[in-house]
Amino acid sequence: MLDQILCVDDDPITLMLCKKVIIKASFSNEIITAQNGEEALHYFNTLKYTNTEDQLKKHPQLIFLDLNMPVMGGWEFLDHFSKEAFSEFKNIKIIVLSSTIDPEDLEKSKTYPMVIDFLSKPITLTMLEYLKNKI
Repeated sequence: MLDQILCVDDDPITLMLCKKVIIKASFSNEIITAQNGEEALHYFNTLKYTNTEDQLKKHPQLIFLDLNMPVMGGWEFLDHFSKEAFSEFKNIKIIVLSSTIDPEDLEKSKTYPMVIDFLSKPITLTMLEYLKNKI
């Protein structure tokens, strides 16, 4: 079981479903949510600049990331998150969760070393079982 997961999606129903499935699967102790990439980056900046060393160690081990969101989408988040400014979080694994599996998006996701998989929404118990063996 992971200590903490971050779900980034603009759809409240998707976030609620994500939480319910993760809890049911006993996949993570804590689930944090953000409604877009900018909110997620703000969360990591808050961890970096306002928390103690102990709290910095307690960050999400996994991010479920939607691609199409207002304000800042998944690709833009990945572009920012893969820069040196967020290097202390480089061990966080990211699963892209998208409602469309576009082959171009799948190929693009492979260019980001922290992205370990590209899966279709919605998140399911079977998907989490599969991920347990991958993380």
